[in-house]
Amino acid sequence: MTTPISAIIITRNEADRIGETVRSLSAFCDEVLVVDSESTDGTVEVARQAGARVLVRPWTGYSDQKNHAATEAANDWVISIDADERPGLALANEIAAWKMREPDDGRVAWSMPRLVYYMGRWIRHSGWYPDRKVRLYDRRRAEWEGDYVHESLRVDGAVGRFSGDLLHFPYRSVQDHHRRIDRYTALAAEDARSRGRRFNPLMLILGPPAYFLKMYLLKGGLLDRSAGLRIAYMGARYVFIREFRILR
Repeated sequence: MTTPISAIIITRNEADRIGETVRSLSAFCDEVLVVDSESTDGTVEVARQAGARVLVRPWTGYSDQKNHAATEAANDWVISIDADERPGLALANEIAAWKMREPDDGRVAWSMPRLVYYMGRWIRHSGWYPDRKVRLYDRRRAEWEGDYVHESLRVDGAVGRFSGDLLHFPYRSVQDHHRRIDRYTALAAEDARSRGRRFNPLMLILGPPAYFLKMYLLKGGLLDRSAGLRIAYMGARYVFIREFRILR
């Protein structure tokens, strides 16, 4: 007896990388479902050509899109992957082996370490690794929460641990990193204000240098060389812009 798995991916304008992501999941998933938010760059066509089933619906937020994708999946066990991620070979083999075992062992979800590729190297420090994410789960026992940018999976039950890496390619370029900071800080500031958090001048002044030192020294960013320096700087920049936008 095997446990069938549906892979779910939410997208918007990911034509340049959705194909490879779909193909990487097809090796061990029984279905790949893409829920697209009205892309204009050919994402839908590329995903279908790669073998995915594609549904199109307006954007309603990260959590709602992922929950909707889970309800539309053909199987109860789903693995939620972003378009800029793909399972490494070790993780794919682990999940393929897991499918062959009896699923009724009390665990209703599984986490996996996520390994980021940035500035031409794999980042194993800087607070970016192992960055475990719960991505394989029984949709009957888990649900995505969070209305803005940091959605998380609420799991009703025990969570197992895979050791293979989920590979993450978050930024197409340094310029893309800057653009994402601009977008995510706007969402984070909106989230903070919605929860009643007020502007704190100390966070604006002390938060960025504290974050830089934490990432570069305490989290070992210096071991990632120039990439670690860039990560610490961009993180500090994120903190500054977020706090400034809360003021506004």
